[in-house]
Amino acid sequence: MTIKDCFYVGTIVSKFSFKGEVLIKLDSDDPEMYEELESVFIALGNNLVPFFVEKSSLHKSDLLRVKFEEVNSEADADALLKHKIYLPLAALPKLSGNKFYYHEVIGFEVEDINYGKVGKIVSINDTTFQPLFEIENEEGKEILIPMNDEFIEKVDRPNQKIIVKTPDGLIDLYVN
Repeated sequence: MTIKDCFYVGTIVSKFSFKGEVLIKLDSDDPEMYEELESVFIALGNNLVPFFVEKSSLHKSDLLRVKFEEVNSEADADALLKHKIYLPLAALPKLSGNKFYYHEVIGFEVEDINYGKVGKIVSINDTTFQPLFEIENEEGKEILIPMNDEFIEKVDRPNQKIIVKTPDGLIDLYVN
């Protein structure tokens, strides 16, 4: 299992008890989704190491309290602090309609209702206030389109295409 086959769940932020329990800060809008985990992968060095969950429960709003098998002391828990937690992409629930995972739409074509074919999504920039589709057109120019629900008309998974309706002139800023 490699990181590209997985998605980021959260980071181990602190110890919880002297019995080796830890708190994981979840990177999720739906923390309840992670209450019943059987196992996770922890990034240790350049490897993803499987850890089996003995028990877990939500702690406050976005923290998951976890007891891993074979992590039985504060020293064991200390060794896991600040490490990132991953799950296989297959563990993600399927989305439908215009909802999508960022990794899912890389390589999709983007077509604007008014402009026509825009290009291919090469990545998603989520470091900005609003995430952006990073699109490369046939001439190799980069076009950035905000991932705004008002702009996304349709996500066509079978044809790997996203239909958008952007404000007049937005795409022209990049191509002219």
